[in-house]
Amino acid sequence: MTKPSSGAGNTGGGKAFGFAEWFRPGEYDRTLAALDGMERAGARYVRTHLSWAEYHGEGGQAWYDWLLPEVGRRFALLPCIHYTPPSLSRTGTSAGAPERLQDYADFVDHVLTRYGEHFEAVELWNEPNNLLDWDWREDPEWALFCEMVGAAGHWARERGFKTVLGGPSPFDAHWLRLMGERGVLSVMTAVGLHGFPGTWDSDVGTWAGWQALTGQMRAILDEFNPAAEIWITEAGYSTWRHDEATQAQSFLDALNASADRLYWYGWQDIADTVAVQEGLRFDERHYHMGVVDQDGRPKLLARLLQEGGPAAIEATLALAAPNVARKTNPVVITGGAGFIGCNLADSFLAEGREVLLVDNLSRPGVEKNLFWLKDRHGARAGWAPVDMRDGMALRDVVRDAEAVFHFAAQVAVTTSLDAPVDDFEVNGRGTLNVLEAVRRSGRKTPVIFASTNKVYGNLADLSLADSGDRYVPTDNAVAAHGVGEWRNLDFCTPYGCSKGVADQYVLDYGKSYGLPTAVLRMSCIYGPRQFGTEDQGWVAHFLIRALNGEEIVIYGDGKQVRDILHVSDAVAAYRALLSNIDTVRGNAFNLGGGPVNAISLRVLLREMGDMLGREVQIRFSETRQGDQAYFVADTRKLAEATGWRARIGWRDGVRDLNAWLSSWNGPAADRAEETTAPAAQRLRA
Repeated sequence: MTKPSSGAGNTGGGKAFGFAEWFRPGEYDRTLAALDGMERAGARYVRTHLSWAEYHGEGGQAWYDWLLPEVGRRFALLPCIHYTPPSLSRTGTSAGAPERLQDYADFVDHVLTRYGEHFEAVELWNEPNNLLDWDWREDPEWALFCEMVGAAGHWARERGFKTVLGGPSPFDAHWLRLMGERGVLSVMTAVGLHGFPGTWDSDVGTWAGWQALTGQMRAILDEFNPAAEIWITEAGYSTWRHDEATQAQSFLDALNASADRLYWYGWQDIADTVAVQEGLRFDERHYHMGVVDQDGRPKLLARLLQEGGPAAIEATLALAAPNVARKTNPVVITGGAGFIGCNLADSFLAEGREVLLVDNLSRPGVEKNLFWLKDRHGARAGWAPVDMRDGMALRDVVRDAEAVFHFAAQVAVTTSLDAPVDDFEVNGRGTLNVLEAVRRSGRKTPVIFASTNKVYGNLADLSLADSGDRYVPTDNAVAAHGVGEWRNLDFCTPYGCSKGVADQYVLDYGKSYGLPTAVLRMSCIYGPRQFGTEDQGWVAHFLIRALNGEEIVIYGDGKQVRDILHVSDAVAAYRALLSNIDTVRGNAFNLGGGPVNAISLRVLLREMGDMLGREVQIRFSETRQGDQAYFVADTRKLAEATGWRARIGWRDGVRDLNAWLSSWNGPAADRAEETTAPAAQRLRA
């Protein structure tokens, strides 16, 4: 019999781990995508269920004929065999004992014969103290369970397979001792342990910590089967409160437990259309246990695993250590690891100020900005891994703030069109959470909000003339000065709506509650520390692709005009508002490069080609929904109120961005190094 080595897979160093993921019959595409993701995350093991009931249902055997070989060829597979066919069950449900207890051992034998070449260990049942998995009311002395599982375990061992006793949830030392007294432990190679601290296991009530649980298990196993190993067959943490950093820390805690193996539950969130055992949407916690969401988007844990394995998680979470030596109230910057936020933070930190960066690191690459600030400024650059949707956590982080700059947002129009509810929850409700946290602090803390020119809509009524390589307004006043704050708000696209709602809430909290608030409606900001993508940060995105010799897609004809502003000038604008908050409070200001820095996409790409000494590859595509053909900010109101003006011309600014992108620590350089550099070096790049 050929079996995969338990060393299969690539963990990138450190202790091996795996995932527990239940795949439902017919989920071929989801299964392949999940397995691909697990491989990228460095998993070695995969635990999945083999439902005895489903196997005998329509298409069941064909499903497992595909699933088990597919998983087994890529990972060390652990099938968990459970769920009695209702027609064989004493209770008529899948949680009941079979009428003939030997039937379970016979089915296990069948599985070993048919699929045994794809695995070396088999798990016998799952969470037997869970009424939905084993109806112990019909078996109060556990006699049926012990006879059924004991026989299956004995026969599997006789056939040369490792056996794993399904772990109870919550852990029950008395039950485990009973399994020893009944002889079940003697036929087991390993015993499963389940733990969900902070989700199903209460830290106050039922959870004593991994070390305490494994210690209790080890004492019992040493009495009945000293050779038996402890396998954490399910550990997990639900991110229903959007606390993804806590999930990542929980994973590390489980990985460092005194156990021989870890299966993290699970890989992907359960789709909101799928019923769990208790029923559809019975408990929200069930639907957020994955390390990627239901659409496959990585959460922080998955992304860090894929970037550098457990070492990357450890290195990143270590940055959240509190600054116990803090002497002054910090400047709080939400989205502080982002492009503008980190540059603003650097300006304060360079003066010796304390800054608290509030960022859930949801945007790929921004953890590098966090490392950059920590390397430059040490403990004065604090980090709170808080999501804007977690209102209670926000109250803690803004309580002592000297000022709050609110940058954290969902930033892409395209994403808002795909997921408008998520977009609103982050941008609309998230901003309201920030404002409420400040209001409830009882302090008149200044709040300065990063809004967007998208609150003015797509400006479809603005008359434009085609001047060859760009559009120009036919209105001489707009051509001379740009679009002013006099323009009516006209929200367009879900992103424009959510940011517009936030914009107005910030201004209203100044009126209704007397908070010193102000808003900057930004045009296109660019510069160092920007990890641009096609959906956001387009100047950096264009240059990154040009530097790498990659094709750039232009949506529309490329004659669209934007006034681009270097990030150092944007930082100066935000600081000017704070310095003048008593006179600017309650006002919204446009922020951009103004007419002198207004360029079309075609002009910018031509300049990039001249700068790089080669023609930039371009492909045109259809105009995207909500795109503005022309936006140039009229910044005279801001200049008059604060004395601010843009100081860096766009050509010099783009060259500055090019210098950073081309340097050892820019994203263009990252692509050549990312497959060879150690995790800590990649994170600090």
